[in-house]
Amino acid sequence: MLVVVWRITGRCPLRCPFCAYGIDAPRLHGDADEAQVRRFSKVLAEYQQHTGQSVLVSWLGGEPLLWPALPSLSRHLVHDLHLKVSATTNGMTLGAASVREHLAECYAELTLSIDGFAPFHDRMRGWLGAFEQLREGVHALAAMSPRPKLRANTVLMRDNISDYPALCHELAEWGMDELTFNQLGGNDRPEFYPPHRLRMEDVDWLTQQLPMLSASLQGRGVCLNCSAGYLERIRATTLGRPLPVENCEPGTRFLFVDEMGHAAPCSFTTSGYGVPVDELRTPADLLQLPLRFAEQRRAKTHSACLDCRSTQVFHKFAA
Repeated sequence: MLVVVWRITGRCPLRCPFCAYGIDAPRLHGDADEAQVRRFSKVLAEYQQHTGQSVLVSWLGGEPLLWPALPSLSRHLVHDLHLKVSATTNGMTLGAASVREHLAECYAELTLSIDGFAPFHDRMRGWLGAFEQLREGVHALAAMSPRPKLRANTVLMRDNISDYPALCHELAEWGMDELTFNQLGGNDRPEFYPPHRLRMEDVDWLTQQLPMLSASLQGRGVCLNCSAGYLERIRATTLGRPLPVENCEPGTRFLFVDEMGHAAPCSFTTSGYGVPVDELRTPADLLQLPLRFAEQRRAKTHSACLDCRSTQVFHKFAA
């Protein structure tokens, strides 16, 4: 499968202090060009037909489900182009029955960002009542048939890590199918990072807890995704030890596209390896993209590759 993660908007009305896309974050908050997304999606559909490799287009933000063009766009990709779609969302629109119906109709997967129980999550998001509203929305969506695979992703920091096992079991009650996590990163909001980042004792504790937690969740039909390589990435970050990646086979199984329409091996390399999607007009152009990325790397290695932070490279979603 080729997974294309497309950040279609940088807009979000929440105020998460660790996120670069909150309403008070010091950056521009633009949107993708709908016509450009439609054109490149047609190329992806032709690529899928030509190669037999399925394509999943995963919408990212900001908050993608607030982008007005998204419902008709997702229907077009699924019903006309026969692509799969997914999204990562803060869940603030799930209270609307029309949104849940659309997600059940079109989406293969939905990832919800949930960072703790109500007191912590609501405070981090700047959204009073968020946790309870998410609970109600997920319960309603989980009861639908058909429905997307439901995944919860949690940003782990020293403030919430001790609650993570209990949170996982709570989310299992909601009807989640998969659970994943990220460590708090320092690139987006460096002022928030130092007092909240994971410590080695936190990582050691998490490593000890995960096997038993995974087994207990599996007994409830819920998959906790975390590979040994992903834990090593977290440990290396905590220790300040770089993990370089010489060849992640860029463009073969994963592609990131930003809201300006630049395709790159990951979100960290758009500045050095980004290729305008307007230059990718045929399946042959997509098939040549890995070679194009490799040539760019040979010419100049991106600094991000000297300490790779791309979670998919370290098999975040492996069970």
